[in-house]
Amino acid sequence: MRSIAWREGILAAAWVLFCATTTFAQEDDPATPAARDALFAELARDVAHLEQEGSILKRVVRLVRPSVVHIDANRDAESTRTGLTSGVEEAGSGVLIERAGKFYVVTNRHVVKFSTLEGIVVKLADGRLLRPTQIWSDHATDLAILAVPGRDLVAARIGDSTKIDIGDFVLAVGSPFGLSHSVTYGIISAKGRRDLQLGDDGVVYQDFLQTDAAINPGNSGGPLLNLRGEVIGLNTAIASASGGNEGIGFAIPINMVMLVAEQLIDKGSVSRAFLGVRLDAAFGPEAALRAGLARPQGARVSGVTKGSPAEAAELRVGDVILSFDGTRVDDDNHLINLVSLTPVEREVDVRVLRDGTVQTIKVRVANRTPGPSQ
Repeated sequence: MRSIAWREGILAAAWVLFCATTTFAQEDDPATPAARDALFAELARDVAHLEQEGSILKRVVRLVRPSVVHIDANRDAESTRTGLTSGVEEAGSGVLIERAGKFYVVTNRHVVKFSTLEGIVVKLADGRLLRPTQIWSDHATDLAILAVPGRDLVAARIGDSTKIDIGDFVLAVGSPFGLSHSVTYGIISAKGRRDLQLGDDGVVYQDFLQTDAAINPGNSGGPLLNLRGEVIGLNTAIASASGGNEGIGFAIPINMVMLVAEQLIDKGSVSRAFLGVRLDAAFGPEAALRAGLARPQGARVSGVTKGSPAEAAELRVGDVILSFDGTRVDDDNHLINLVSLTPVEREVDVRVLRDGTVQTIKVRVANRTPGPSQ
């Protein structure tokens, strides 16, 4: 609501400024010194209102700048020798976070994946250079964590990506084309983007925020911020025919980032939650309508794994899972993402359509085991 009011305030002030200057121009000749002085004074008063609103952006940048880092990652000899890249250095961005009194940099795995620990240099906004002491990464979400030494570091304030709405104003900070701590501005264009083809490795678990804030090569790993100065996403990729910004950028929601980051820091690996159902790939729009749904949604259970959380909760073959832990399920892949990004051992509400009736079933998800089930 605040972002909408802020935008309306700017538009209103701009309209007042336009009307005032137009009226003045009609009534007085701006060629005379007195008229020009009066016009400058009136213009200054009107612009002051705009500047007061615009100072929000300046304050956000001032607060966040110390928490954003530039990352240089020298590619190791093996990746260069085998011709995997055309250069010897990768540039990206990162965000400082704090956990249990220690500091870490969150970034994208693809920024550092070709480098050894010794080849990575983290540059702070004040010019200091840090050498990471440890690195963890998660291929499935394209996230990496760097443990960094140093004093007087400033951790970013972490927001809640579930509270972001389409149309909210956001800022992106990073190092596009090596230009560290560059700031761009835009809105959230869409949420829940999945099934994107990103790089050679791919990203298994996708739930991207889409933004039109300019994101270019080098922005990867940098923060996407709300107007409260909170990190609500980690800039990761762009959709572009030219290789540069075309107004379609993607960021990993910060809730997903922190779920992975905390596990990597605490345990060195990521545990994925397990429900224990097989899903019917043939359940499409027509099947959803035949099941009595007003619109295509949900994932239909085609099998239940013995000894799984689904069996313990008495989920059945034929159940259509409509929502998981309060989030409406769009399709099979969406459910897979939701389950996999749920903390292990959490008890969640699962709404299912069973024999024409909607029911809510409580399920406590377990640690994932190998196999085709979800």
